[in-house]
Amino acid sequence: MDAARCLSRLQKLCSKAEYCRADVFRKALKDLEGDAEAAGKVVEQLVADKYVDDARYASAFAREKASLQGWGPVKIRFQLRAKGVSDQVIAAALEEVEPDRAADKLERLLAAKARTLQGDPQFRLKLIKFGLSRGYEYEAVEEALKKLP
Repeated sequence: MDAARCLSRLQKLCSKAEYCRADVFRKALKDLEGDAEAAGKVVEQLVADKYVDDARYASAFAREKASLQGWGPVKIRFQLRAKGVSDQVIAAALEEVEPDRAADKLERLLAAKARTLQGDPQFRLKLIKFGLSRGYEYEAVEEALKKLP
């Protein structure tokens, strides 16, 4: 595939969903059969035309993962770093996630998990591990555990 067709395909793709630079670069690299220089030019054109914006992607990602999947800030930060998003952009995106809503989501997740662990001798430990695996900080998990019935 040539660079013009790749650019057109990625423009259509990016107009339907948010993507970060790293994701688009991988797709361009695959389309252009490993030509990194051409793929880089395609990505730069997409960024210049506002099809790709890491800040927009990071804020959408953080909002979606926090509200729909119930991820905590630690897990969101880790996933965005893995996609090559800068720390400043990640920090700005995490500020958009409301701490009160995140705490409520954590409490609901732990309450649901607690119902499945009734009578388990490692009840508290398993709930802490569950909260941490969802990407919440230890202090937030402890606070939420205090509110459980």
